[in-house]
Amino acid sequence: MTTGYQNIRLEWRDATAWVTLNRPDKLNPLDWATLRELNRALDEINARPDIVSAVIIGAGRAFSAGGDLEGYVGLYKKPDAFHEFLRDFHRLLTGMETSQKVFIAAINGVCVAGGLELLLACDLVYAADTAKIGDGHVNFGQLPGAGGSQRLPRVVGPIKAKQLIFTGDLVSAEECKRIGLVNDVVPAAELENVVLALATGFADKSRVGLRTAKHLVNTAMNMDFADGLEHELSVVHRYATTEFDATEGLVAFAEKRKPKFSR
Repeated sequence: MTTGYQNIRLEWRDATAWVTLNRPDKLNPLDWATLRELNRALDEINARPDIVSAVIIGAGRAFSAGGDLEGYVGLYKKPDAFHEFLRDFHRLLTGMETSQKVFIAAINGVCVAGGLELLLACDLVYAADTAKIGDGHVNFGQLPGAGGSQRLPRVVGPIKAKQLIFTGDLVSAEECKRIGLVNDVVPAAELENVVLALATGFADKSRVGLRTAKHLVNTAMNMDFADGLEHELSVVHRYATTEFDATEGLVAFAEKRKPKFSR
């Protein structure tokens, strides 16, 4: 375990970074101090070439209930500080999306507001069958300010996003799976093992292949279809003709052996 953190735990499990939001008594709020620690953890994760994936989970009965509403009262009176806080939140989530690592959200319990925004920046999402997920900002007169109003419609569509944002309702993990907000729902007692097995499996994949595939899918969300096709053509052509792993995978298949991808 990496020391020097108070609001989170950062552990290294072979090729996986395991990040635990660790203020269960407060339902793991994403206050400014926690965001700073998460940004520092992101930098540590990105700096380690042996790490392929990162799991984010909450301690206790919540993934994260969102921002520190009591702390916002003081921040709102300091516009420059509040703007910096939002920038730190945006830096974290954009950094996760652009990271070469695969980020997996393990939604172990309540996931609301800022917790949902953190979920939306992950590449894959697995939820316990007991989890409840929603936006919840408007319930307290707030707005999603860490990209939730932009990422949520891209994931579930604008009509469903409006329903979740306007009502502030929490919905079941199964409903979230149905609308495409989570990849799968598993028994709560099995969540950590399922997610760790998934993350561990990525260590056998081509790392350059994983990060290039992540880039292609993420950029597709910000391009029109024709431009996206041209971008894919360019990236795949370069990958296939210059990356060792592309040829190694084909040779290994022909030789009926496991590929020996670059590290």
